[in-house]
Amino acid sequence: MNRRSSGVLLHITSLPSAYGIGDLGPAAHRFVDLLAETGQRFWQILPLNPTCPAFGNSPYQSISAFAGNTWLISPEQMVADGFLAPEDIVDHPGFPEDRVDYQAVLDYKNGLFDKAFERFKERGPDFRYKDFAADNVSWLDDYAIFVALKERFSGRVWGDWPSGIRDRHEEALHKHGAELADRIFREKFLQYVFDHQWGVLKNHCRMRHLQIIGDIPIYLTYDSVDLWANPGLFKLDEQKKPAAVSGVPPDMFSETGQLWGNPVYNWDAHREQGFRWWESRIDRTLALVDRLRLDHFRGFVQFWEVPAGEETARNGRWVDAPGRDLFTLLARGRSCLPIIAEDLGYITSDVHEMMGHFGFPGMKILTFGFSGDIARNPHAPHNIAKGCVTYTGTHDNNTVRGWFEHEVPGDQKDLLFHYIGGPVSAEEIHRILMRLAMLSPADTAIIPMQDVLGLGEEARMNRPGTTEGNWEWRLRPEQVGEGAMREFAEVTGIYGRG
Repeated sequence: MNRRSSGVLLHITSLPSAYGIGDLGPAAHRFVDLLAETGQRFWQILPLNPTCPAFGNSPYQSISAFAGNTWLISPEQMVADGFLAPEDIVDHPGFPEDRVDYQAVLDYKNGLFDKAFERFKERGPDFRYKDFAADNVSWLDDYAIFVALKERFSGRVWGDWPSGIRDRHEEALHKHGAELADRIFREKFLQYVFDHQWGVLKNHCRMRHLQIIGDIPIYLTYDSVDLWANPGLFKLDEQKKPAAVSGVPPDMFSETGQLWGNPVYNWDAHREQGFRWWESRIDRTLALVDRLRLDHFRGFVQFWEVPAGEETARNGRWVDAPGRDLFTLLARGRSCLPIIAEDLGYITSDVHEMMGHFGFPGMKILTFGFSGDIARNPHAPHNIAKGCVTYTGTHDNNTVRGWFEHEVPGDQKDLLFHYIGGPVSAEEIHRILMRLAMLSPADTAIIPMQDVLGLGEEARMNRPGTTEGNWEWRLRPEQVGEGAMREFAEVTGIYGRG
């Protein structure tokens, strides 16, 4: 990222679509064209892994670190590829245009997937499917049977399954595998369709000289295939339940810290295996995207470990993690590690030292930059260094307009007005911060689509610490006005990022 460049943050689910959720079909291709026409070089998305209602449909709480989210499969593309007939997608529910109704989407698309799978079986697997299944056997077989077993056991977490299958005894695996063969085949088929559609979209990005920035959450949910298949890589007890979980310690924002609850890694076991699981995870993600953001990068240096059963994160401890050894191994034999380190929050000098050692750019958030001592605030535009990625905000922040209208107190607004040279309205603030991000020394500027368009708090993607109403926002086609996109292209060019 050593050339000045810019891009947009917008997750796939937020794209327009007639089928209830943004997908990998025509609207995604049109969005790529739009970004290319405005001079952008990057499209940043959120994790592509499967989501589920039990975790609020968060892309950061997935049942697999390797599989794709099949709810992103495009019905239109399935028709184009011969998996569905045109009449199969003519009659569809009247989905909301501006929000994702996940349950309605799941109900509708499951019906489509059943039809497509039956047609696929009648036709017989082709060489492309067989190649996909063979190339991804290291995770695909376990994932497909895990999904089938979750259904068989009425959604119970894997740690509560009968001991034979919980502990992956060969006899139990063979028995359930035979009985669930059709359901397992269906899940493999859907992963194949996702992979194919993603490949078509990524190739379109390549043709338009657009790179995709993906995202890897550091932790996994306990109820995931990765823990079931690799329990020794995590700190679990004799009953294969979490012995320790993740979080962050108490600070000025929370007297009790944050208890995330994800199982923490058994890093000694990872080291003994030569970090094979992590290498596979990184390689799989980089097969799908061009660059990736590593969430909670600090956890690769030190992580906060809380004994299972604690009600808060207060009684945890810091534990060292072997991030330097991991990234040294990953760097061998690779021309580069195209990683962005999510280094937000309280970050110690050893984290910055490791980022510098491997050349990983960090993140700067402009809406964090106008409080306290602005002269020294590291997120203020004049303090942003060249080797980083600057954002007006992320998926966890309010939109710029929502932040200005609902979160900035009067004295902070005065500081902001002094900084930019005069007062501005809520209708104008996104333009100012977008320009400040673009003119900053940062190699790369990423603007959430909501801020490109100046949308308010109603367009916020996620509210950390809450479980309802997140990950639902969708972009309506009429919101992408010609004037806003023309201005975005002009700003991109003026500040040398085209």
